[in-house]
Amino acid sequence: MKVIIIEDERLIAKNLQMQLKKIVPEFEVIATLESVEESVKWLQENEHPDLFFMDIQLSDGVSFSIFNQVNIDKPVIFTTAYNEYAIHAFKVNSVDYLLKPVEPEALEKAVTKFNKYFAQSGKTNEQWQELVNMIQQQNAPKHKERFLVHQKSGMVPVLEKDIAYFLKDTIIYLVLNDNTRLVTDYNTIDEIEEIANPSTFFRANRQVLLHINQVDSYKKHDTGKIEIHLKCDKNLRLDVSREKAGSFVDWLSK
Repeated sequence: MKVIIIEDERLIAKNLQMQLKKIVPEFEVIATLESVEESVKWLQENEHPDLFFMDIQLSDGVSFSIFNQVNIDKPVIFTTAYNEYAIHAFKVNSVDYLLKPVEPEALEKAVTKFNKYFAQSGKTNEQWQELVNMIQQQNAPKHKERFLVHQKSGMVPVLEKDIAYFLKDTIIYLVLNDNTRLVTDYNTIDEIEEIANPSTFFRANRQVLLHINQVDSYKKHDTGKIEIHLKCDKNLRLDVSREKAGSFVDWLSK
């Protein structure tokens, strides 16, 4: 059985390879890869192995992003520093993890589990992809649901659903659905965009990060630009550039 190890720490990769040789001598490690970029390139140019060992956090990103660029339908054993509680949901779906440092007993059990699972379950590529999607969703970055603003009593949280948009006007304001402006401690709209849910908020322009529930209507001009009409302020019109017009329509129609 051919095996690939994707791990950015060479000593860990070497130790894992040595353990595999002792436990299952018939396993042949055909490549040891250290990054998402290197792994994608190798997998695009070579025949895939029978089994993968993947570290979750690599030097240039998380290994889950490899699945977005290469179709992988072979079993994967992930290695991770996550605790047992965080990965419990995956164990019941027979997607196994090895907690670092990898112990020989745990490695042997994982190999046995994967051999049995994929030999007997008859999982299709589509079913395997469902497991991959579940892993990606569980490990996706968490977006903020509350944002702090200044009030007389001090700093208070505002729920995402109560926000109309964020506005840069010398300082950064959080504008409520009733059009009330509240002062925040954020320095840039970029900073908020990084932590806001992209399915809920859209960067209309340099000054505004807009909540989807505030879009009353929009119209497209001959220039390709889009003019957005808001629910909270009938007199306010937001312009979206021609370059971002397509992204706005896609965001609004999801």
